[in-house]
Amino acid sequence: MSESLHPSAPHHLPGFITAPGDTDILMVVVGVILIGAVLMVGNFYLRLHSLPERMAHKSQKLQFEIVAVLGLLALFTHNHLFWVIGLLLAMVDLPDFGTPLRRIAGSVEKIAGAPSGDEAREITAESGPHADAAEELDTAKPRAAKSEVRSHA
Repeated sequence: MSESLHPSAPHHLPGFITAPGDTDILMVVVGVILIGAVLMVGNFYLRLHSLPERMAHKSQKLQFEIVAVLGLLALFTHNHLFWVIGLLLAMVDLPDFGTPLRRIAGSVEKIAGAPSGDEAREITAESGPHADAAEELDTAKPRAAKSEVRSHA
């Protein structure tokens, strides 16, 4: 067979056209660039997605946990409203309601003369014989209920 070109074929081919059996360099380069671009965009997306959690990391534990749950919901449901709510919650410092409420409760107990939470625990720990009597009463109640049920049948 002769290796002559067809008369209508171009005599000079562009560089991206390879001979049969050779490696397609353009396809390899585009594949590497595409994989790199996908990894870079994914890295950017995950960094942007974790922004509210990184902002709330310095705040209170409860606030951080709420923001983290909202971030996971946004990630798995593709609902961007959860991410926006988490971002806004991470920007706002939640006030500490627990400490003032505990102080108010302690003051009210002191005014009423009732034992505080620690003293009440000590009192219940010391009252061992009374706890045994309460257990006996609790065990007597189910027996009466069982006898009642048997008499109806």
